[in-house]
Amino acid sequence: MIKYSLECNQSHTFDAWFSDSLNFEKQNKNNQISCPNCSSLKIKKSIMAPSIPSKNYKSDLLNEKKDKVEVVLSKVRKHVEDNFDYVGDKFADEARSMHYGEKEEREIYGETTIEDAVDLIEEGVNVKPMPGVDPKLKN
Repeated sequence: MIKYSLECNQSHTFDAWFSDSLNFEKQNKNNQISCPNCSSLKIKKSIMAPSIPSKNYKSDLLNEKKDKVEVVLSKVRKHVEDNFDYVGDKFADEARSMHYGEKEEREIYGETTIEDAVDLIEEGVNVKPMPGVDPKLKN
């Protein structure tokens, strides 16, 4: 895709996307491009600066995506904290008791060791790590 800056014979400027330069030429020749301001069909390419990514383009893009992911994970974490019962370091015991029918099932969250989490998973208990960063651990 190519983005062109275009100008009509009334000096209105606008941008448009084309699959390639030949597509622009064909549409322009067949009067298929019109000015969004005045509907003129007399269109030409105007001067435009090339889009040159910065040295840090990839890094900036990755950081932007990372930031968006962190926002989503933080929202999920907030939902869990607002709607599930916090059981602290009794998580493994509570999850296991509910799994084996010793306690009524409910949505819970809390802390446990890696070893206990692995044991729960091996027993078939449906557990997941808490998404996002604990607000108490943020700088």
